[in-house]
Amino acid sequence: MRPERGAIMFEFGFICLFVHLVASVPQPPCRRCCDHLPSPDDAASLRESMPAMPEVRTYINMTILKGDKGDRGERGTPGKPGMEGSPGPQGAEGPKGAKGQAGAAGDACKTQHSAFSVGRRKSLHSVDNYQALIFDTIFVNSPEHFDMFAGKYRCHTPGIYFFNVNIHTWNFKETYLHIMQNESEKAIVYAQPSDRSIMQSQSVMLSLQEGDEVWVRLYKRERENAIYSDDVDIYITFNGYLIKPETK
Repeated sequence: MRPERGAIMFEFGFICLFVHLVASVPQPPCRRCCDHLPSPDDAASLRESMPAMPEVRTYINMTILKGDKGDRGERGTPGKPGMEGSPGPQGAEGPKGAKGQAGAAGDACKTQHSAFSVGRRKSLHSVDNYQALIFDTIFVNSPEHFDMFAGKYRCHTPGIYFFNVNIHTWNFKETYLHIMQNESEKAIVYAQPSDRSIMQSQSVMLSLQEGDEVWVRLYKRERENAIYSDDVDIYITFNGYLIKPETK
């Protein structure tokens, strides 16, 4: 036998012996790679018993990424006004201010007035026509709104006025007069014939407009009447004054 063949046979025999020895050694049972993990039920119990892991959130520092300031944009359209809020509490009282300067002097108080009081010293008898009583004595005529020549008061200030007339009757004659506003009879002064003469009086308030006239009228002759007076005493008087000016 050649030496090379003998060497080959020796190596073959050695290999067969090694295989026999390996096959004769008992082997552990086969296990899977996940057999060491617990079952699903055991894993759930294990998770409940373990402390909760903290939540991890990503935070980005924007100051690192902030760029340069941009140009200012155009002004937007104003929004709708909001609802009015409830009033706030009253604030504390502020300090007292300094005394202001004195104002300009005002006009004197202007009051409207008009008054007259006149008398007659002569008797008067009726004639064919009506007669206005003409007076010859002035007691008051401020500011001269009573016309002594016409025997009439002429209104310059619209408002409410008071008028009064006093006369003395003539014995055995009728006394018949009217207080007139323009051509309208407003109040009568009357006394029947009597053997005794007496004083008669009549008063009335009238609403006048500018230009109205108030006067006393003696009735005409178809009713024989007269009023008495003399040069010693004044028996016949006519008075009037403004009570309240008309307000605009």
